[in-house]
Amino acid sequence: MPSNSETILSAQTHPGDSGAQTITGTKYKGDGYYGRADGFHTVQYNLTGFLGTVVMQATLSVEPTDSDWFTITSTSHTADNDSSSNRDGGHIYNFTGNYVWVRAYISNWTDGTVQSIILNH
Repeated sequence: MPSNSETILSAQTHPGDSGAQTITGTKYKGDGYYGRADGFHTVQYNLTGFLGTVVMQATLSVEPTDSDWFTITSTSHTADNDSSSNRDGGHIYNFTGNYVWVRAYISNWTDGTVQSIILNH
C-alpha cells in the first residue's frame, strides 16, 4: 500500500512577546481512516529557536469532538531555556496506532518558529 506524506503544520512564528501560546493543528487522516493494518506513523518537527512543547494528538472517532482527542506521549518534544540543543533542527518520532485522525498540538510556546510538521504514514 502506498504511503502518504503531508505537511500538517506550516511556518508558525511566535510573536516574540514571551507570552505562552497554544496552537491546535487541523485534523489529518491517520492509518485507521484508510483501514491500514500496521498503524505505523512518522512525524518530523522542523524547528528554529523553538521554546515550548509540541506533540501529536489522535482520536479513534470518525467525527471527533474536543473531548475525543488524546496526546501520543511518545511524540513529545520539549525545548526550554535549559536545553538549547533541542531548539533547532529536525526531530523525528515514530508512533503506532490505528488512529482515524491525527493533529499537531503546541503548548507553552514562548519563542521561536515551527518551520513545518510533516506526517508520513
